[in-house]
Amino acid sequence: MSSDINKHITMNSSGFVVLADFVPSIIQEIRYHSTYNFIGDRIDGYEEPCAIITKEAARALKSVSNEVMVQGYRLKVFDAYRPVCAVKHFVLWGIEDEDIRMKHYFYPDLEKQELFSKGYIAKQSSHSRGSTVDLTLFDMKTGKEIDMGGPFDYFSELSHPDFKGITEEQYNNRMILRNVMLRNGFDPIDCEWWHFTLRDEPYPDVYFEFPVSSSYLYR
Repeated sequence: MSSDINKHITMNSSGFVVLADFVPSIIQEIRYHSTYNFIGDRIDGYEEPCAIITKEAARALKSVSNEVMVQGYRLKVFDAYRPVCAVKHFVLWGIEDEDIRMKHYFYPDLEKQELFSKGYIAKQSSHSRGSTVDLTLFDMKTGKEIDMGGPFDYFSELSHPDFKGITEEQYNNRMILRNVMLRNGFDPIDCEWWHFTLRDEPYPDVYFEFPVSSSYLYR
């Protein structure tokens, strides 16, 4: 991490909220608080399994939620704000750790270093700026996530939003999510169907270090 970026790291959480306070219907499966993630351990900085995000992004996601609920869906979030120390955990794992116990589940066709070179894991993550979210849609009729043709954090071309080797229904499901996020001010990326960043994010040059903890926000 460059010294220039280090100058913009802060512990100030005053612009952040617990997402569920704005979107009470949200379903949360915060993967990096659990051991079911591409590393296989709880990630540094995740003290609570709750989504934390900037106030501006929370307001926008409230609008997203209102729109999809009319269509019979709820939002399900896997990650939102990610502390700088969590990103460092990812990088050190990629460089130093020989452990590949989760390879079969999350990156069966890639070597660890390719996760960085192909853009699946960033050494400086937009998540640490506080207005990026990883999410999917939950079907209220079936009680399940809708079929996106591949799971969250599956590092493969399969996860590219425009991947052609999935069914028409799976592709359409991706576009339902993508389009509602675009309409409400979020931009996608080209390698993960679940990843969106608020277009007018309030802290485009700031990276945050405080822990994922509601008690830290509201102490």
